[in-house]
Amino acid sequence: MARAVWSGVLTFGLVSLPVQLYTATDSHTIRFRQLQRGTSDRVRNKRVNERTGEEVPLDDIVKGVDAGDVYVILEPEELEDIAPGRSRELEITGFVDLADVEPVYFDRTYYLGPKGEQHQKVYAVLEKALEDANKAGVATFVMRNREYLVAVKAESGILSLHTLHWADEIRDPRAEIDDLPGRVKLADRELKMAEQLIDSLSMEWDPQDFHDTFHDKVQELVAAKTKGESVEKAEQPAEATNVVDLMAVLRASVDRAESKKHGTSQGKGGTSKKAATTRRARRQAQASLDSLTKSQLYAMAAEAGVKGRSAMSREELLRALSRAGTRGHAQAS
Repeated sequence: MARAVWSGVLTFGLVSLPVQLYTATDSHTIRFRQLQRGTSDRVRNKRVNERTGEEVPLDDIVKGVDAGDVYVILEPEELEDIAPGRSRELEITGFVDLADVEPVYFDRTYYLGPKGEQHQKVYAVLEKALEDANKAGVATFVMRNREYLVAVKAESGILSLHTLHWADEIRDPRAEIDDLPGRVKLADRELKMAEQLIDSLSMEWDPQDFHDTFHDKVQELVAAKTKGESVEKAEQPAEATNVVDLMAVLRASVDRAESKKHGTSQGKGGTSKKAATTRRARRQAQASLDSLTKSQLYAMAAEAGVKGRSAMSREELLRALSRAGTRGHAQAS
């Protein structure tokens, strides 16, 4: 059973609900150790006094804020005194439409659970009401000496809490990015072709279709180096699309995407014009496989339902897609 990272009372109106907060996600972060080159000796970080160079015990370390000429020391109990109860109460101040909260504001996700069976009914009422209204409760609370802005929402039968960035933490993209397009005159045919490509590549969202391939590749590299073997180097990233060739690239992309969706014959004793066009598009797409990066091949393999694709090399993906293309062509003939 997971351990709660925070415990307190969620309030809305005059209703109080004791809750506990649980971490909702795990990280795939690979833990590297620092070693001295040529040895297996660990390199460790120590807390040392900047002036004397001597190591300082953890109990002797306090927090301070630079006030210019001096550091102002703040004790934990002093931080608690300036906001009594804030670290134990999660007060919902209002409810907003989920669609109004822009994705850039969302940070981390936690699960909220009722603290005790006697509070399950209140918990269930709030969860169901939020789900039916498609709203989120906006609140602030203090955890580990930091105040958070959060959104409480219904999610698959439970309450989830999402920490949000404060408004002044969101950077202005136009101030941060130099090369954002201004007023660009767009050709109607290019825009329509791009929209058609988006429609052709539209899919149902299923997170199980995606896999952390970099994590796996690091594990493969570790295993190979342990055995004294070498591993295949990654391919170079795709070159940028030339503006002059944009229409041609968009059209070829649409043909390739649609060739995966249409492959059946129409009518008795022959194929329809649409099927013939599809076969021609499939041949064009098949011929272009060699120019694709491994990530692009992996995306095609996901669309084609190729099993075991996450462990395949680029050459194996090419062969698997070639076989899938041949079968599709046979079905369309």
